[in-house]
Amino acid sequence: MQDVKKETDPVEAADDERDLYGISSWERRSLLDGASVAVYWVAVRTGQILLVLLALVIFLAVGGLSILREPVIGVLAILSALPALALAGYVWYSDVTTSEPLSLLAATFILGVLTAGFAAVVNGLLQPVFTTLGGIGMVLFFYLIVGPVEESVKLLAVRLYAYNDARFAAVIDGAVYGAVAGLGFATIENALYIGRVVGEVGGLSLGLDLIGIGGDITATRALAGPGHVVYSSFAGYYLGLAKFNPGNRGPIIVKGLIIAAVIHATYNTTVGIGSGLIQAVTGLPQLPAFFIYVVLYVGGFGYLLYRKIQQYNNAHQAAHSNETTESGEPVTDAETE
Repeated sequence: MQDVKKETDPVEAADDERDLYGISSWERRSLLDGASVAVYWVAVRTGQILLVLLALVIFLAVGGLSILREPVIGVLAILSALPALALAGYVWYSDVTTSEPLSLLAATFILGVLTAGFAAVVNGLLQPVFTTLGGIGMVLFFYLIVGPVEESVKLLAVRLYAYNDARFAAVIDGAVYGAVAGLGFATIENALYIGRVVGEVGGLSLGLDLIGIGGDITATRALAGPGHVVYSSFAGYYLGLAKFNPGNRGPIIVKGLIIAAVIHATYNTTVGIGSGLIQAVTGLPQLPAFFIYVVLYVGGFGYLLYRKIQQYNNAHQAAHSNETTESGEPVTDAETE
């Protein structure tokens, strides 16, 4: 972990033995100090609660409640999220530090679902502006709006709760919580998309319709889900890196968001062209061609994510292998965590 040198006032730098409380240094001492700390804590927590409540209201406004009422949509949404769930599970399993608690994982997933509403509103309001510009407008829309906004709200789902918890105790934890936020985002995005399509076809039953039309919808959305996990895992990793490098926190978070947003936007821009080229060259139907493109694109960046996680794991193991107890025995993870 990078050491951050504390900036000091010239008075404190010249005389670090005097009690300079209230002169050039500060700590919690008086009742007013305690009250100030309490007011700040309440203000921050109130802001977080209000933000979550706003996210809940938007979630309900964009169709969240109707989705919960429709069992068909729920079944298809759960099925469509299985590949993303498997990928998020792999990221969680790859964490060589302590296992992340279920409570933080569940909270991050729920926040990933709720904060998706922010992206839905922003995308919906701004898309008409860009569609008037034709094809180049949609490319700009993906790179300037969709990628940055969606990756930001997924990172917000981590920042609101898990990031502030002491159990977020390693850089790699950021990738885990980022993956779970991406899973939550993908789940609700799939549900909203499926709900819209089901509404357009006049509804589906739990019988043959679920296997036929519903199967096609689910397969298409299932291929989109893992991408969200990969993108937000990258951003989450850098959020974890930022937590343990507070001197460069802002630039590190921005770097992670840029990486995630560019990968995301490039997928949105190229998926139609790429799958179309595969279909033209191979003669395959649309869905298999789409599947091949997604496997190549998301799989490629998934491999880069795997390499990044492995770099951390190797460094973690190397660092621990060099540590010894007072008796000269190697330190185990249980002793160091």
